[in-house]
Amino acid sequence: MGLGALVQCIMSDALPDSLIPYDEIVQEALRAVVGRVLGSIAGGGGLPGEHHFYITFKTQVPGVDIPKRLIERFPDEMTIVLQNKFWDLKVDETRFSVGLSFNQVPSKLVIPYSAITGFHDPAVNFELRFQAADGPDEPEPHDEAENDGGPRDDGSNVVSVDFKRKK
Repeated sequence: MGLGALVQCIMSDALPDSLIPYDEIVQEALRAVVGRVLGSIAGGGGLPGEHHFYITFKTQVPGVDIPKRLIERFPDEMTIVLQNKFWDLKVDETRFSVGLSFNQVPSKLVIPYSAITGFHDPAVNFELRFQAADGPDEPEPHDEAENDGGPRDDGSNVVSVDFKRKK
């Protein structure tokens, strides 16, 4: 059984309500995986082999700092691609920043891990999905990333932490 199936099985709706916020703890731990992966890329001089990342995030979460023109185009959620053309990747405990070009205009983006709703590395079919920070259960549709588009393969190994909390 894969990690995603195990997490989903363990956190199923059939279990009684918990006084321990397991879903929040798991999300925080898996977002730390994203930070660790990005940190290894920032410190290692670039992406190894065919690895590249699609990172989807909520544009209105506190701490997100992106150009106004991008917020106007992506008022809720945006996907960026870290592959060939990015620079100044900086990673810390709570967020990362990166330089990307959109329609040949260089831009700096600052994204806290709490804003991330998806992380995908198509080179190895690895994917993490997160609950949106104080958002709806399902992300709204959004346009493909402008900086480096491309189709995403289906059939990836998905670890989903999109738990529904009982009220």
